[in-house]
Amino acid sequence: MNNSVFSQKIYSYLLAAYRWYLLTPQRSLDEAYKAALHIKSIEDEHFNGKKIEADSTIYSSSMMDYFELDLKKQLKIARMRLTEFRASRWFSNESNQKAARKTGIEYPSAAIILEKLRFIDEVIAKYTVAEVDTNSAIVTQPQIVKVDKVDEVATQKLPAPLTTQLPNKNIEQKLKPRRKADTTGVLPRSILGTISRLQVELDPNSEQDVVKSFRQAQRRTIISIRFILLLIIVPLLAHQLSKALIVGPLINHFRPDETANVFINFEMEEEALAELQRFEERIKFENLIGITPSLNAEVIENKLKEKAAEIAEEFRGESANAIKNVFADIFSVGAFVWLLLVSKQSIAVLKDFFDNIVYGLSDSAKAFIIILFTDVFVGFHSPHGWEVILEGISRHWGLPANRDFIFLFIATFPVILDTIFKYWIFRYLNRISPSAVATYRNMNE
Repeated sequence: MNNSVFSQKIYSYLLAAYRWYLLTPQRSLDEAYKAALHIKSIEDEHFNGKKIEADSTIYSSSMMDYFELDLKKQLKIARMRLTEFRASRWFSNESNQKAARKTGIEYPSAAIILEKLRFIDEVIAKYTVAEVDTNSAIVTQPQIVKVDKVDEVATQKLPAPLTTQLPNKNIEQKLKPRRKADTTGVLPRSILGTISRLQVELDPNSEQDVVKSFRQAQRRTIISIRFILLLIIVPLLAHQLSKALIVGPLINHFRPDETANVFINFEMEEEALAELQRFEERIKFENLIGITPSLNAEVIENKLKEKAAEIAEEFRGESANAIKNVFADIFSVGAFVWLLLVSKQSIAVLKDFFDNIVYGLSDSAKAFIIILFTDVFVGFHSPHGWEVILEGISRHWGLPANRDFIFLFIATFPVILDTIFKYWIFRYLNRISPSAVATYRNMNE
């Protein structure tokens, strides 16, 4: 009896899985159709039935970010489901269709399928002619483009066209995103850049492309600066708010001042004893030279008790504050990691923003920044700076400054950092800008 029940369950599971397999084409087409309907609803409701454009002036940059992210998500779903539909239709044969009818599955008519495919293609075609997604459209390397207008004689330095709609195949090939680290060829880049610049200048649609590229470059800068501010402000706010609203009350509740230890490490104790000793010596010195009225031993003892209580209260607060900093920093790091996880698109924009700034500098400026960076972090005087940083971190968390660990860190980490930096110069900068490497060596000598 049990075996028959078990066999029936296995059969039902296998039948359900087989039905799911047979319904794959219909399910994939329906999901792609829903994604296309979602895109169409956004166009009709917010863009008057027109294409969702990145440089639209109807909405703010934050709202356009929301629309573009939703558009990319729905386009990805529609394309993946169409691919799944084609693959499942390719594997579907007459025997499968007969098996589907036996299991009670009725496929829609060919007219309905063709109508859904036509609608999906119409929606996706708007964004597949010359689509450049937000990352690649914003992360294009800058080039120098000269624009000569009929009304005025002006030469402008603008970034390369960052368009989301390319006018023709020549422009599409010409504006294909390429990173400087990947550009290696037979001819020098300057000659290729000159040829590309001439092609842009001779193209009748280059002026509109330049205007669009300038708007998107401006938008890229705004997104990058805003994201940098968020990376700074959000962790700081998380630290302060968690410390004031969550960590602080909990620490004060479970660690009352009356029963809490005054010192959480021996360095605080030594500092407090040294301060009390200096206070006692100052009182005796002032008493001996007549600056203060003559004090007997009992008065001096009372003053020392008052000072000791004041010092104890001060260091008890520092100990509690150090414990609060540990947990508040955990909240701060969590907020920082969360911001990185939900801002992958902004990270790509920020990466290209710094890439454009670094690689757009002159050779002497690059060499100056390299020398400044290496001298500060891995140079002859860098151990003093690392020592101050590590001692500050230890004091922030209430930990005793372990001299052996600090010396070991100084002896290893700057060396590792220097090795990585030299490898970067040899591997990338030497290929991208040999003249900057030569200038760096001359300045360093």
